[in-house]
Amino acid sequence: MVEKTKYKILLVNKFYYQRGGDCIQMMSVERLLKKHGHQVAVFSMQYPQNIKSEYSRYFVSNVNFAGGLKHKTKAIGRILGLGDVRSAYLKILDDFKPDIVHLHNIHSYISPIVAKLAKERGCRVVWTLHDYKLVCPSYRCLSAGKPCEACFTDKMAVIKNRCMKGGISASILAYIEAKVWNIKRLCKYTDVFICPSSFMATMVLKSGIEENKIVTLCNFVDDEKLVLTDNTERVEREDYYCYVGRLSEEKGVRTLLKATSELPYILKIAGDGPIFAELKLKYASDNIQFLGQLDSSEVRDLLAKARCSVIPSEWNENNPLSVIESLCMGTPVLGANIGGIPELINKENGLLYEPGNKDLLKKRVTELFCDEMFDHQKIKNSAINLFNSGRYYDALKNIYKQSIPIQPTSIDNSN
Repeated sequence: MVEKTKYKILLVNKFYYQRGGDCIQMMSVERLLKKHGHQVAVFSMQYPQNIKSEYSRYFVSNVNFAGGLKHKTKAIGRILGLGDVRSAYLKILDDFKPDIVHLHNIHSYISPIVAKLAKERGCRVVWTLHDYKLVCPSYRCLSAGKPCEACFTDKMAVIKNRCMKGGISASILAYIEAKVWNIKRLCKYTDVFICPSSFMATMVLKSGIEENKIVTLCNFVDDEKLVLTDNTERVEREDYYCYVGRLSEEKGVRTLLKATSELPYILKIAGDGPIFAELKLKYASDNIQFLGQLDSSEVRDLLAKARCSVIPSEWNENNPLSVIESLCMGTPVLGANIGGIPELINKENGLLYEPGNKDLLKKRVTELFCDEMFDHQKIKNSAINLFNSGRYYDALKNIYKQSIPIQPTSIDNSN
């Protein structure tokens, strides 16, 4: 059989707009694959903020976990792969006939049933892991705000510790999902799990995913964003540092704000999230500026002029795009030494500190402002060399081309 060089690829993600790093990366992969001549379709959930797509007519209906009984019943069915998700997904499989199905974030709002159905149709199934849902029912490997691996050996821990949204009902639902779509089962449906960081690869290996199914492939920066970096070498650095990301407890923003309130330097915060209003009310000042949600060009300008950016996470971040994009702007990163963050930061492009340590964070920020220790152009050139789309595409192409099946695979018919 002659090896195919161009594939029909179906990308699957629960949202189809720039909601977070997972969505941004999936949409970047879509553009990258089209640029290289592949036929690409998208399957997602209907949602008001979604961007337009020629495949929107196939998208499964929206579910709401916070609604009334009717909505919650539908949402529970979605988790189990019941209801309209099966028919909507089979329709695009029948019409588009993909060679490869590349999954991104699919739990809850879409359901892992898409892996099962794709494998039954003879597709090669590739799954990029953007969070820890496969190994932790509550996504984040956190319990009471601290890193936790209890569910690696006992999924009941999510209920005992009420890890999902701090509630018993949400935690029970997360437990059911983890038991129905367990690791052993999902490994049968998935050919390759792509881990964007070595830390993530280590975590999923601990959970029982077969080593020969795990590939580490760092995220990349979209070509369009790299083009926008061309003028950054002529931009004057200003006397501020910045945070770009979601405003939620595990991101460590509260610790960052406590530290900044005791420093004379200006911090600019870009992003939104569940604790945005509370933090703005308490900390907004001349030295702490809350910018809200910014578009990609505004984020670029913010990073390009900053003395440094800060990633103060207090959970095991996987492979944060905020670090990668900052480095591609030539902007050093002060990062918490946790998860996949230290894989991206070295003595040439930033500093690390112990997560949650306010005093050490203050010390590192002061060091960055008092000593011009970094070569911005060198940081930028090195980052672009590491995180460009060409490097990513070459690796992804090799993942795709391994043993594309031409006959349906025999899979159990449960669920």
